[in-house]
Amino acid sequence: MREFIVENLTNTEALSVTVILMNNIIALIVSFFIMFIYKISYVGTAYSRKFNISIGTITIITAMIMSIISNNIALSLGMVGALSIIRFRTAVKDVRDATYIFWAIAAGIGCGVSQYALIVIGSAFLLLFLIITRKGFTSCNKLMVVQGTPDCLHKTEAAVDSFFSGKVHISMRNVTENSFELVYSIGEGILDNAAKQNQMDISEKLIKIDGVKRVNIVDQKDELSQ
Repeated sequence: MREFIVENLTNTEALSVTVILMNNIIALIVSFFIMFIYKISYVGTAYSRKFNISIGTITIITAMIMSIISNNIALSLGMVGALSIIRFRTAVKDVRDATYIFWAIAAGIGCGVSQYALIVIGSAFLLLFLIITRKGFTSCNKLMVVQGTPDCLHKTEAAVDSFFSGKVHISMRNVTENSFELVYSIGEGILDNAAKQNQMDISEKLIKIDGVKRVNIVDQKDELSQ
């Protein structure tokens, strides 16, 4: 038993050049695939090409590390200890970005131990999952902010309620002696459908009301700003 343990701990058998090339070629192909999926599925205005390239790099680096430690238990334990002292302080702007990071790491691990079929099939299922849940990833709410004078407050509220057939509710109502501010949270689908039914945008309708000074519609997303 002792000889078996010592043999496995001190085993330094190197991988063949063919295996190394295959591991890296598959890792390269998978990394470009993940980068492409990230680019076409990204939603927002803060797309980072550098971050996307980093995702592909993570796959290749992980495959390289796994190729190094796959045949040596002692080296793998030492690598775990070495990597555990490294701290990454880069803030992830979107929780979906972390998903792609884990995907890249998993793909790199699979390529490093030559589990090509597992990586291909797993990536295909991940792509299928992203396609099925695409609506949930891409949909977002809109915030509509209406500002004006108090004399047109009730008329403005009635116009909004009529435009959306009572499907939206006010999130904030601030009224002072000289002005008012209304904030509505509106689903993107509700906003588009209402615009088609009324054949005009809600901002066009509200700005025509005497006393309404400003109508702003902005995206409401769960992204963290840097």
